[in-house]
Amino acid sequence: MERRWSGRVRGAMLCAIEMNFWSKIQKPIVGLAPMDGVTDAPFRFITAKHGKPDVTLTEFVNIQSTLHSPQTLLKDLTYSEIERPIVAQIYGKTPELFYQVAHVVCELGFDGLDINMGCPAKKVAATGCGAALIRTPVLAREIVRAAQRGIEDWHDGQTLSDLNLRADLIEGIEQTNLAREGWKTPPERRGIPVSVKTRLGYDRVIVEDWLGVLLEERLAAISLHGRTLEQGYRGAADWNAIARAVEIPRPTDTLLIGNGDVQNLDDVFRRIRQTGVDGVLVGRGAQGDPWIFQSKDMVKQALRCGEDLFLPDCSISMAERFAVVVEHSEHFERLFGRSRFMAMRKHLTWYCRNFRGAAEMRAKMTRVNSADEVRQRLQEFARATSDVAAMAARQIANQQSGGIEEHVSL
Repeated sequence: MERRWSGRVRGAMLCAIEMNFWSKIQKPIVGLAPMDGVTDAPFRFITAKHGKPDVTLTEFVNIQSTLHSPQTLLKDLTYSEIERPIVAQIYGKTPELFYQVAHVVCELGFDGLDINMGCPAKKVAATGCGAALIRTPVLAREIVRAAQRGIEDWHDGQTLSDLNLRADLIEGIEQTNLAREGWKTPPERRGIPVSVKTRLGYDRVIVEDWLGVLLEERLAAISLHGRTLEQGYRGAADWNAIARAVEIPRPTDTLLIGNGDVQNLDDVFRRIRQTGVDGVLVGRGAQGDPWIFQSKDMVKQALRCGEDLFLPDCSISMAERFAVVVEHSEHFERLFGRSRFMAMRKHLTWYCRNFRGAAEMRAKMTRVNSADEVRQRLQEFARATSDVAAMAARQIANQQSGGIEEHVSL
């Protein structure tokens, strides 16, 4: 027991001393929340390029799949340098696997590791993962400790081969690193911080007790969604409960980040001023709107100065919107191929709002099967609507394919 405690202390020191990016971001933090089936590599790339959130989290990755399906790992844990700081979010319920996956996350060069203890989906919670861990606090703490020990042991020189991981998994990681940054293994072994994303409780709000459990593990940050597991995404996020939770980690170095029903930067400003959280993660508000983060520094300035927020008119022109739709589509197809393009359709429909004819365009986007078809539908729409839209169509027609930088091919 004494040896394990020593390891935990050393792991916590690594997070505090080495490369804890959370502590380096100018407060309040305005980041991109992880969303299952949404925050894939193309979505994150486009959001980083056109909005640049303070921090980006991947969609959650099942630790079982990560270790036993190299292709799943390459898909789910692919990222671009432009996304930094980038955090890998993982979920499961087996501490030993968290220990191993922590090595993988470090080997891939991520800036942080986040443990999902907040997903309410039945397929996740019914197996004891995600938000179900709120009901098993002892196991939740063991999982955090295992991840921290994994980071510590990797930092101290333990390799993926030492763990007897599959050879094709190790090769896949090396090839991913080579494609992204030109190295097989990180040039330096640095400790990375561990954070947790969770909820107010399981079937009732127990945030005071639950956060007390998590804070025992000296996390870098806790992201708190303002609903219980049983609520799912029904009803309104309880920001009053989040406000009560803000004081709990104050004696520690752990940051508290709020999440839930944040649709725009006005909401970000209002929630931070209302609750005093260290930051906010934006989820559904970023769907179809990678530009949402562009004015985040104005929010920070207004909060620091105690002023009201006055955002300039940042309306996105039709030409720019269409160009980004094409760019996103091409990047998705480059990474994942045409065979999986159906997964891009939901993103395309989210872009189609707040302009005349948006409903018609959404309907068309539900039937496209390639980036070329996206370009064609946009050109047809633009020619049929107005001179302004026609100019957008000409820009799309003149746009060169393959002009997206910093992508990683799988």
